[in-house]
Amino acid sequence: MEKINVGFKFREASGDLLSDFLINLNERNKDNLNNLSTCNGVFKDKRVVEYVFLITRELGLDPQVGYHAVELLQRFMVKHLMDLSTAHSAATRSKGSKKSKNAFEKVQNKFPIIIFSCVQLASKVSLFSNVINNRMAVQFLHSVGHSVSTKILFETEMMILKGLEYRLNFPNPLIYVEILLEVLAHNKPSIPVEDLYDLCHHILQFVSLQRTPIFDTLLKATTQCVSPTTEQREEFVAVTEDNMLLGVTVITVATFVQCVNKLKQVVGELSLITGISKKSISDFAHVILMHILGSTFSGT
Repeated sequence: MEKINVGFKFREASGDLLSDFLINLNERNKDNLNNLSTCNGVFKDKRVVEYVFLITRELGLDPQVGYHAVELLQRFMVKHLMDLSTAHSAATRSKGSKKSKNAFEKVQNKFPIIIFSCVQLASKVSLFSNVINNRMAVQFLHSVGHSVSTKILFETEMMILKGLEYRLNFPNPLIYVEILLEVLAHNKPSIPVEDLYDLCHHILQFVSLQRTPIFDTLLKATTQCVSPTTEQREEFVAVTEDNMLLGVTVITVATFVQCVNKLKQVVGELSLITGISKKSISDFAHVILMHILGSTFSGT
């Protein structure tokens, strides 16, 4: 298992600072859940996330960059496609549908470059990572079969920035895991969070790559229905986008694997910290463990 490079030390932040961080993350998580669209999660497909993680690893970037890039991509693509769809409807009414169709095709052709530009933007706002300059960007893209100029890269970056209204500071799942571990270390010094940290990274990566089957299993378990209805699936979108729930569950799974004797204490404390029920945490953790064991035995 590859060792993760820890970008910070535990047990150094004050309780007040951690409390402020946690309150802020909780509020932002709630805001996000209150403003979901039916397209949420569409661009967190395994192949897309895998490509983002590959870029991050090959360029030696901090893992935060990869998770941040996925969030930027999701938000940009949803807004961009909605804007194109609106323009397409207007063009259809004015008999200009061929032009709008070409716009969709251009997005499809540029999608790998859009993904890379999201990683590049995420690297520029990261505190712990190297920044991808245009020379590195062109070289990497050439190495994976995409011939692009620095001009195209700049134009793509600007398109994403404008689409996101120049807002790039979106929390990602890894931030929730790290802050929750820090709060856990502060509240319960006996819990070996340093040992859990590395494992949490690997579990979060696994969940991100196996997102669709994991949440499908959780949906069926929650609804107790083999074929959930469209309405049930739409209501469940909030669960798939709940970063706080994902954060506490990843830590729970890591605790089960690393130090099972601390499991009850960790689940109880995480429930107190976040207000998420112990049952919800345990149910989700059980599903993730099932998939980890399934992939281990199947060799995938």
